[in-house]
Amino acid sequence: MCREVGKMEDRREDMELLEKIAEGSRAAFDRFYEKYAPMVYHIALRIVGNEVEAEDVSHDVFLEILQKPHQFDPKRGSVQAFLAVKTKSRSLDRLRKKRDLLVSRLEEAALKEKGAEFYFLRQLEQLVILDALAHLPEEQRQAIIHFYFHGETQREIAAAMNKPLGSVKSLIRYGLRNLRKQKELFHWMEAGRGEEQHEA
Repeated sequence: MCREVGKMEDRREDMELLEKIAEGSRAAFDRFYEKYAPMVYHIALRIVGNEVEAEDVSHDVFLEILQKPHQFDPKRGSVQAFLAVKTKSRSLDRLRKKRDLLVSRLEEAALKEKGAEFYFLRQLEQLVILDALAHLPEEQRQAIIHFYFHGETQREIAAAMNKPLGSVKSLIRYGLRNLRKQKELFHWMEAGRGEEQHEA
């Protein structure tokens, strides 16, 4: 009972803050930011894998709240859920804008390594790379993004993730294997669609 009362009071405060933000209250915005900035930053960091990028995403999210506070519809869920969806969307948008660079670096690595774990990336469709990365375990995704997207060395990644160098190498290796499996699944799905169309 106490927990439900607390949630109701929390929602009431959120609505009051958003209403005051719409009226131009800087104090209300500061309170709203203080309340939800850690959550937004954490979600962004998990997706983009870089502190500076995560801060930029957070800035974009709260700037939009400041400019369009009436976007939130309480009938569709909580403020937390609203911010989580918006943060994920902005994070993926930021990655998509840099997709060409990511693809280029992945292909370059594939050509240099000539190994089975890297070569398949040359053929990995650009349109499914981000989706495939999003389905990796968090640590594998972060290691691959740091290594290929941000151009960090494995030792730098080990220091950033607070893990042994061998563990980072394994995360990258298994992450690439999982990406390859998703590529194979993608081709299987495409083949299935073709058969369905043929049967139709």
